[in-house]
Amino acid sequence: MGGDFITFKYRYRKQIILGTIVVVLAFISCFFAYKKFSSEKKEDDDKVIAKFIKKDDDKKEETVKTTKDNTKDKTIYKVDIKGEIVNPGIYSLEANSRIIDVINLAGGLTENANTTVINLSKKITDEMVIIIYSNEQVNDFQKTKEIEQQVQEKCLGDTIKNDACIEENNQTEENITTLVSLNTATKEELMQLPGIGEAKALDIIKYREENGPFQTIEDIKNVSGIGESLFAKIKENITI
Repeated sequence: MGGDFITFKYRYRKQIILGTIVVVLAFISCFFAYKKFSSEKKEDDDKVIAKFIKKDDDKKEETVKTTKDNTKDKTIYKVDIKGEIVNPGIYSLEANSRIIDVINLAGGLTENANTTVINLSKKITDEMVIIIYSNEQVNDFQKTKEIEQQVQEKCLGDTIKNDACIEENNQTEENITTLVSLNTATKEELMQLPGIGEAKALDIIKYREENGPFQTIEDIKNVSGIGESLFAKIKENITI
């Protein structure tokens, strides 16, 4: 038996060697294939994990951004609206609201309301007072020949300041078509001059009553409160 086995090994030694080599090569191939597969799988797993982490970060960033957006411009102001309004009272609104928003929140205007002297698009401020006048009140404002000026003065000169009034001063050199005489002009005519309000107009009249007629237009600088800068604005529109 021992001799037969040795004879068998000797006879088939080449096949045995080749078979062994094939088995070893197959084992090595399987080993490297497994290692490569494991490496690729780990890389894919890492990509999937990274993708989920990125999504989670994006969600957190979006949540933070949404929170910031929701808190933007959320300052609350309280305003007091009176007069010809359906539900007068104190209302709370966001800081970027307009006077028209307050009116709508307060139920709207009454049938007798007149908003001629109100700037409906004006932005609100904290502690703002808004007075909506009636048609009769506005008509009373407009009984003088300087309608627009008188309306603005009345609107801005109430005991309670009306923060909703139109405050633009439309009296400029361009819309004064005639020269104003310093010696004969009335208070209203003097108030047509840019920068000359009621107080300065009365000062001009008082000066000429106490000191006699103005001799030159430059003499107006002797009136209290009228300096070079104001004189430069009105000199083209005044005469003696």
